[in-house]
Amino acid sequence: MKKTLKITDIIALGFMTFAFFLGAGNIIFPPLAGQLAGENMLPAMSGFLVTAVGLPLIGIIAVAMAGGGWKGLTRDLPSKVATLMAVLIFIIIGPAFAAPRTGLVAYEMAVKPFITDASQTSLTIFSIIFFAVALFFAWSRGKLIDMIGKFLTPALFVVLTVLAIAVFVNPQGTIVAAQGDYVTQAFTTGFLEGYNTMDTFAALMFGMLIVDVIRGKGITDDKTTCTYLIYAGLIAATGLAFVYVSLFYLGATSSSIAAGVGNGGTILTTYVMALFGSTGQIILSAIVLLACLTTAIGLISACADYFSTLTSMSYKKWAVLLAVVCAIVANVGLNMLIALSVPVLFALYPVAIALVVLTLIRKWLPNPCLAYRVVLLVSFAFSMIDVAKYLKFDVSLFSSLPLFHYGMAWVLPTLIALIITRFVGGNQPNDDDKNSVKI
Repeated sequence: MKKTLKITDIIALGFMTFAFFLGAGNIIFPPLAGQLAGENMLPAMSGFLVTAVGLPLIGIIAVAMAGGGWKGLTRDLPSKVATLMAVLIFIIIGPAFAAPRTGLVAYEMAVKPFITDASQTSLTIFSIIFFAVALFFAWSRGKLIDMIGKFLTPALFVVLTVLAIAVFVNPQGTIVAAQGDYVTQAFTTGFLEGYNTMDTFAALMFGMLIVDVIRGKGITDDKTTCTYLIYAGLIAATGLAFVYVSLFYLGATSSSIAAGVGNGGTILTTYVMALFGSTGQIILSAIVLLACLTTAIGLISACADYFSTLTSMSYKKWAVLLAVVCAIVANVGLNMLIALSVPVLFALYPVAIALVVLTLIRKWLPNPCLAYRVVLLVSFAFSMIDVAKYLKFDVSLFSSLPLFHYGMAWVLPTLIALIITRFVGGNQPNDDDKNSVKI
């Protein structure tokens, strides 16, 4: 008899996925975008939702279609290239950047305001405690649904719901005129702002982890696993959309109490204090701590899961090592690491998006092997223009490319390569292999 999950387990799985995606950065970006968009909030928010919710959901679906693993996603690429891509993504989104940042942001926004004489020592102590707790929850992949989906995330969602209701019932100001690019390009600007969440990378990482969690519940059938993964993605996308809409509205109605601050975290803090008074910092601390903790758990789990498949070290040993590294990086040289990681993100993010698109249309490609190589190579090559621009090199030669000034010079060349390889390349047998799942 084919094993299935109960409705409560499916909901918990979706909540767990939602919590993995919702980090502190995701909470900070929308308020500032909402404030700048002002009366153009709706088109700006729509654009933001496309990239901050739509792309991660599509990424989850792509992972499901590929059979739930990196090998399925990259089966048409040379194995060494696929492994190098994965290692770079996991390092940047894991121990080198995103995971340590969760601890640092949790300290700055949720703990430091309660410490009279905050020092490097207090940050060190907090980092050790924070990542020790994250390691505790990440220790057993099989219990992630029970620990995060059934306990931590509901608590996070309740606090976020309280904030959302308060924002809509008692807005702290009126919506004013749009500013900057939001005046004439609200949708496009919101669309580009959504890239800051970097959740397309996260979708590729967490998709593989969620598959392991599902299989840890005794689900062995590929099609059933694929279905549950898509359910989890849909639940997570719904939750993210709910949070982003409320935070956009919070930002749009914040001009009278937080005008010109230029920082989403400050807007959020000021607004919550205005709504709830002295208890506002406690509510904000609960939101940030839970959001950062659940994301840290997901990142440590996903990285440990992948690296354990490449080496002889076990998942638990990798989890311990990653937690220790994250605690150290959160204290030493994080600003330099962030500066170093940005060019890598510029280089790899377009490749990740192109990979997702190729996975979705693979069955219509006459020669998937050729298409994957050409399209990903083009996306990477032209993304290096944006990397060079970030590093202050003169790339004015390419300034005529559409979206060049937005840091997206790779889009048109990649699209052209995709169209060409859709019709050119001869006929190669394109049967779905055992790693892929028909939906």
